[in-house]
Amino acid sequence: MTTLITPVPTRVLDHLNPVALVATLWAHRDLILQFTRREIQGRYRGSWFGLFWTWVNPIVLLITYTFVFGVVFRARWSQANSGSVADYALTLFCGLTAFNVLGECLNRAPALVVGVPNYVKKVAFPLEILPVSLLGSALFHGLASLGILVVACLLTGQPLRPTVLLLPVVAIPLAFLTLGLTWFLASLGVFIRDIGYVIGLAIQIALFGTPIFYPLEIVPDWLRPIMRLNPLTSIVENFRRVILWGALPNWAELWMWMLLSGAIMLLGYAWFTKTKKAFADVI
Repeated sequence: MTTLITPVPTRVLDHLNPVALVATLWAHRDLILQFTRREIQGRYRGSWFGLFWTWVNPIVLLITYTFVFGVVFRARWSQANSGSVADYALTLFCGLTAFNVLGECLNRAPALVVGVPNYVKKVAFPLEILPVSLLGSALFHGLASLGILVVACLLTGQPLRPTVLLLPVVAIPLAFLTLGLTWFLASLGVFIRDIGYVIGLAIQIALFGTPIFYPLEIVPDWLRPIMRLNPLTSIVENFRRVILWGALPNWAELWMWMLLSGAIMLLGYAWFTKTKKAFADVI
């Protein structure tokens, strides 16, 4: 295997250059694909059912959350085709699929660099590709969950809408946000080992602070503007609009969060590349 080594930028503006970022990732595209494949295969290595768990886990969570929030608490969405538990389950699962991409990456980010000390100390290795490979693995499992969602829609008689073709567009803010935060936390995890415990708690707070289990309409009026500051609110809603409800995304929010999440991605990348020279001293 041949590893391409790109020149290390020295100025801050070089780290914040999106063209340089894309060029770096493109130069290491083969390595990214290789590590993404390894992430996918290694997740269930040694288990009896292997990738089968990719579908089992979301289905079990879907059944559990649907019972608690859909049957016990009787939460419903006004935009759904009906007030049935099945429609609630589909709406819940769609939002949960989007959230899990971010949650999976952030949960593993603090140990991402610490877990591969040989790459840090002994090999001239482009460490910045590790978060990209992790995102690729999370997107793979997200697509598997979307496959379950499509099958469930067909079984419940809900047709697929043409707006589903816009899914790659509404997923851009999610990918940018996830990648930027993963770069930042992967670096921070090298210097502050306790950050992993904090992130675990933060993910749980974000899960219930995002309108995944309940519609935003039932939130008190004074709290809605605050929840709108959460980028996941817009991301989850746009996922549901294009996949389930046959509506166009909220373009104003989509473009706004696309720009802001792109800025977060560049800042996370700049932080990672500026601090990675000190990784070997700490690890």
